[in-house]
Parts: sequence; structure tokens; C-alpha cells
Amino acid sequence: MIKPVSCDIFCKVIDNYGDIGVTWRLARQLACEFNIVVRLWVDELNSFARLCPEADATLECQWYCGVEVRLWRENFAAVQAAELVIEAFACKLPEIYPTLMAERKTVWINLEYLSAEDWVEGCHKLPSPRPPLTRYFFFPGFTRKTGGLLIESELLARRDAFLTDAEQQRTFWQSLSLPTPAADTLKISLFAYENAALSDLLDVWAKGQQAVLCLVPEGRILPQVREYFAALKSPPLLAGLGESGYSHGNLQVCVLPFVAQERYDELLWACDVNFVRGEDSCVRAQWAGKPFVWQIYPQHDEVHREKLQAFLALYVAKLSPNAAVAMQCLWQAWNGEAISLAKAWVDFCAVYDELDLNAKKWAQGLSQNNLALNLLDFFQEIGTIHAFEIDEQ
Repeated sequence: MIKPVSCDIFCKVIDNYGDIGVTWRLARQLACEFNIVVRLWVDELNSFARLCPEADATLECQWYCGVEVRLWRENFAAVQAAELVIEAFACKLPEIYPTLMAERKTVWINLEYLSAEDWVEGCHKLPSPRPPLTRYFFFPGFTRKTGGLLIESELLARRDAFLTDAEQQRTFWQSLSLPTPAADTLKISLFAYENAALSDLLDVWAKGQQAVLCLVPEGRILPQVREYFAALKSPPLLAGLGESGYSHGNLQVCVLPFVAQERYDELLWACDVNFVRGEDSCVRAQWAGKPFVWQIYPQHDEVHREKLQAFLALYVAKLSPNAAVAMQCLWQAWNGEAISLAKAWVDFCAVYDELDLNAKKWAQGLSQNNLALNLLDFFQEIGTIHAFEIDEQ
């Protein structure tokens, strides 16, 4: 493979941790697995520091995991452009930067948002002339005709080692100051945007016959969780969890401090069901190989519902009719459709074993379509095109 020596990735933090989460993962993988010199330009370092606890949000230049992280200031100073430039999610490069790129004949890629919609395959790798440069669209996705998904080379092996090693699992629970849950406890991670269906979901867990341990990473859903327990006449504090633990009926809730990306993977592996939001956590939940529920980022024109259904159509394709309907109903209820969430949850649990097996097979199939590898293959492909054009001239 002909790969770039250097790569600049530009990221604007738009929605919490989604944009920076994806670009930080990509930057680390290109640097660590392919020995590429990577600069990650970020316009807001506080969010980055939450994902990388070692980082200092006050520093304009710092290095972590082989990546140079730079503050992207509005008055962008001239630098040498990299051989490969990734403009994440159409964030619009600094005004001076395309001129610097033209001097070096840089390969310019716009990394788009993830979608399962049919039109993505037709738009993947399309050129967009920006004389004297050409920008290319690169779409992550779930089929071989798209750019694939971010996955580190040893991720699934590390996941499987964790799931088969009781000591690793005990160490994980101890790191949360929790005892290892009983075998019959349903372990759920809950990472979500604000959601009107939350009270119904917590109610069905509290009133159900099975013990539920719900782990809630710090985030936008947390105020609603606290309001739910505050509204109870006597919301007892869960012993051993300090001020961040609650108990109601068969439900126990533990609020977790924000964790680094690597620790979040372990959380997903350790749980039986994962509620996730946005793009980055959704992809990581798929690699976990566990049943999950996705809260898609809501858009004012409701187009997110079409995106949700497009993904569901792919994901449930090999499920039995009962399991496919159960999964779709729970996802729709969690995403604001007028469906009984309590019934949807009961139906979901009834087909859990089939969903669990499907999740493992789905992850294994997706792992063959590696976004970082596909990006570098495309870099080589564009370089060949450019060389041919020069010869023709």
C-alpha cells in the first residue's frame, strides 16, 4: 500500500462528543497502526479533554497516542499542508489552507456522516472540483460499496478476551467501585439525549421481575434521571454508590463519571443491553456484539426517522419476523413514536437470545469493511489518477 506520510484532520465540535469522538479515533488509528504523522485540528479542546483525560484544554499544541493535537484558531497561521487532508463532516477548512494544499498537490477528502440510506453508495468517492484542487466525498457505511466503519485491528480480539476472562471483568466492576453483578442481573448502559420516554423505561425496569443494574455515563440524560428519582416519595440512595446511586423496586442506577473512549468500550462489553446515541457510541455498540438501542440525533425536518429506518432494515434483515418487529418497536418507541414502551421492552426481552446471536454475527460481518484501510486505499487510488492526469498533460 502506498500511504501518506502526513495527514491533517480538521474537526469542529458541533454536538457534544460525536464529531471529536470519530476524528480522535481515526487520528489515533492512522498514527498507531499505520505510522502516519497526524495532526488533529480541533476548534474546542474541552470536549477533546473529556475523551482524552490526559489532555490539557489550555494547551494549543500537545501530543497523545502519537497524534499532534492542535487548537484550530479562527486566525489560522500558515503551515505546511499534509499529503492527506480530511475535512470531517464538511467543517469547512481554514480560508488559507486550500492555497497551502495546492502548493503540495494534497489529496483532499471530506469525511461525511454515517448513514445506511441507499443513496450513500452512489455518492461515495464522488469528486467535487475546487480548482485547482478536487475534493472527494467519503461516506462511512454498512455495505462494501461504502467506506465502512472505524475499527481498530485488535478490537474484537480484545473484546472476546474480556468476555471470557472473569478476572478482567471483576477488575472492571471494581474500577467503578461496584461488586460484580449477580449472574441473573440484567446489566444495561444508558447513554442518551434528553428523552420523553425515560420515565416509562425506568418504570418498566423498576416494576419488572428481573433485577436491573443501569449504568448512566455523565451526559445530557442525567438531569432527567435525577428528576425521576427526586419525584419518588422516598428515593433511597443505593448503598455503596455515594450520591450517584439510586434504587427503586428491582432497578438500581449508578451514575458514572465521564470515561475515556477505551473505558467506554469495556462498559459496552460488560453490559447485556446498550442504549446509545448519535454516531460514535452507536458504532462502538455494534462492535460490542450485544443487543442495543439507538437514539438517533433528532433533526427538525424529521429526516432522522428515514435514517433510522434505513439502518433497521439492514440490521434486522436476518432476524425472525417476531424478533425484527420487537426490535423495531423498541427503537421506534425510544425515538418518539407513539408505541407503548413498556410492551416494546417486554417483547424485546422475549427475543433477547436471538438478538444477542444476531448482534455477534453482525459485528463479525462488519469488521471486514475497515474505514481507515479503505481511506488509505482511496488515497492510493486518487494518487494513481493524479499521476495519470499528469502523464496525459
